[in-house]
Amino acid sequence: MRADQKVPGEGPPYLFFAKLPERQIRRYEQGLREALPGIHLSFVGEAEEAERLIPDAEVLMAFGPALNDRLIAAGRRLKWIQALGTGVDGIVDQPSLGPEVIISNMRGIHGPPMAEAALSAMLCLARSVPRLLRNQGQQRWDRFASQTLSGSTLAIVGSGAIAAYLAPICKALGMTVLGISAAPRPVPGFDHMYSRKQAGDAVARADFVLLLVPSTHETQNLVDGAFIERMKRTAFLINLARGSVVHEAALLAALQQGRIAGAYLDTFVTEPLPPGHPFWQLDNVVIAPHAAGMFNGYADAALPILVENIRLYQRGATTDMINLVRHP
Repeated sequence: MRADQKVPGEGPPYLFFAKLPERQIRRYEQGLREALPGIHLSFVGEAEEAERLIPDAEVLMAFGPALNDRLIAAGRRLKWIQALGTGVDGIVDQPSLGPEVIISNMRGIHGPPMAEAALSAMLCLARSVPRLLRNQGQQRWDRFASQTLSGSTLAIVGSGAIAAYLAPICKALGMTVLGISAAPRPVPGFDHMYSRKQAGDAVARADFVLLLVPSTHETQNLVDGAFIERMKRTAFLINLARGSVVHEAALLAALQQGRIAGAYLDTFVTEPLPPGHPFWQLDNVVIAPHAAGMFNGYADAALPILVENIRLYQRGATTDMINLVRHP
């Protein structure tokens, strides 16, 4: 009998649902099976297979955006959902999620990759990399002046762990760093903190506006027409948060009309971004496939949290689990 087959009385079944490259899936499987011999664990990459197995699962490990309410509703025995990312949107907002289900996430492993993604986005926009690539494709020699990060002002919407990691790096590059937070507090590396009600004052000063807030009811369409109207015409918007944080129609209009210089968008309301969407056609937009937090060592960084939380779950010590988001 395979290790991932359910055996009555031998412990709860675990379901790992993620559409990832085969190499990454094998790394998760190897790490979990070596650390937890005998664990009854199924790995699936397709929603149909996840829906077939979820009725028998007590534990679901998945990225929130891949889930839907039909899957959650079918998980009648679910006791714990371990988000494989930091965001728990797609999990906590599903109507069928019972109040008894424990939720935990992967908070704390995204600082370096997300910071580097933010830096690469700013450099890409400041150095007009899309223009360079278009010129290369046309074999066109076109010299032009670029913007520098040194001397620029960055406004970060969100002051969590990723922002706290990034801010000192930006300061070292000679940038002024402003923070926008629901509950402003002193954070090392920031020159000044603003409340969300004061966001307009911060973005009016910024050359780059970086979004790092989670998707919540309060952040829905946080970046709307009024927000964008306060930005400089020479400023860039970078969304590494969630698509729901941005009012996409308002952003599209601003980009089409040149009311801001451009945008780097890693997340969208609908993912994948559909073919033919106007964002694809804009020369002042860089599109990334929700990949800012992905890096080669992601599984190795996530495995210690997964292993420890499973051990604690098996012992019944669920209140001691790492990165608890919700506990009944």
